[in-house]
Amino acid sequence: MKEKLLIGASLILTLVSFVALPTETRAKTIQEFESEVSKYNKELEDRKSKIATNEEEIKKIKSQIATMESNIKKTEEEIEVLQQEIEECEAEIQKKSEESKNIISYYQISNGENSYLEYAFGAEDITDMIYRLSIVEQLTEYNDKIMRELEELIKKNQAKQQELENKKEELKRLKKELEEQQSRIEVDIANIKAGMPSIEEQLKAAKSQLNYAKNLGCGSTEDLNACIYRVSQRNTGGGGGGGASVPSTNGFYRPMEYGYITQYYTGCGTYIKSRGTCTGHIGIDLSSSNKSIAIYPIADGLVTAKYYDSAGALVLKVKHNHNGRYIYSTYAHLRSWSVNVGQFVTHNTQIGQMGSTGNSTGPHLHLEITSCDWKSEYGGCTWESYARSASMNPRDFVVIPSSWSNR
Repeated sequence: MKEKLLIGASLILTLVSFVALPTETRAKTIQEFESEVSKYNKELEDRKSKIATNEEEIKKIKSQIATMESNIKKTEEEIEVLQQEIEECEAEIQKKSEESKNIISYYQISNGENSYLEYAFGAEDITDMIYRLSIVEQLTEYNDKIMRELEELIKKNQAKQQELENKKEELKRLKKELEEQQSRIEVDIANIKAGMPSIEEQLKAAKSQLNYAKNLGCGSTEDLNACIYRVSQRNTGGGGGGGASVPSTNGFYRPMEYGYITQYYTGCGTYIKSRGTCTGHIGIDLSSSNKSIAIYPIADGLVTAKYYDSAGALVLKVKHNHNGRYIYSTYAHLRSWSVNVGQFVTHNTQIGQMGSTGNSTGPHLHLEITSCDWKSEYGGCTWESYARSASMNPRDFVVIPSSWSNR
């Protein structure tokens, strides 16, 4: 099966491989890195300004919340006073009702409509009649007065009951508004955190790449990968990443003995700047019936980085010299590492085991192939350019069917 895996075994296969490989494999120049540093500086300042604006808005919202809490406390106190007044009103109504009943009961002579008249005309003489009429008039006026007061108290009590209901509704509205304001603060805080992503890291990386290119003596318009390759060929004994001579490779191999594809490469798709992520898939996902199967490099190369990403995935990167250009392969979600940074590896060197570390739904290998690298010190690009333009379909290099049984 080795004949199927080696690119360049014949002139025809070599020509086919050049047609299949992406044409965009260049890294940035010094001029481009200077432009990128300037762009990231401006973006960083814009984000800091936005954060300051958001923080001022949060202060205003907190002040409004404090005012609302004060209003709620005041409303609760008013409700308590109103409740007490209503209870006093109800007691007064009860008292007036009893008083009215007692007067009518005490002076009632008959059950008819003319009870007061019968009482007045029952006088024995004129003097007694005048007295009795005076008593009737006073009693009538007093009873009417009591009834008016009773009606007024009832109306007042009803008004207070309505006022109490209004206060309760107002309190309910204030509490709802308070909850909405608190929710808005939480959203604002979340947006601020989302708005402070990898921009500082990207700026730092761009500056590092710029300084590195200048120190290498690259021309201002010279492709950084071409410059690194030129310098590394001149200084074949340097260690680490940029100065080390990476052995040339013509063949590419599958990264595991047997397995199958679980997710295909689609490219970046839309790049979401605020989160520093793509909507697409910039690698290919591979799995196997052996959930801890050994992982190998796709070709001979130099280990340039191994780290835990922000989600906790174990990641390893290898740098390859292919047709006078450097390309980088990335292996993510590993269970373990078997090699160290700076170590030369062949396609038969086990570099780790397949795993499910980080943001993963199950054991698999996420394989990326790019024309530059954002993580390696001498990788030639930032994360944004790595994701948006440097990623290449691994199947353009490695023959990966939907399933396979050998490398």
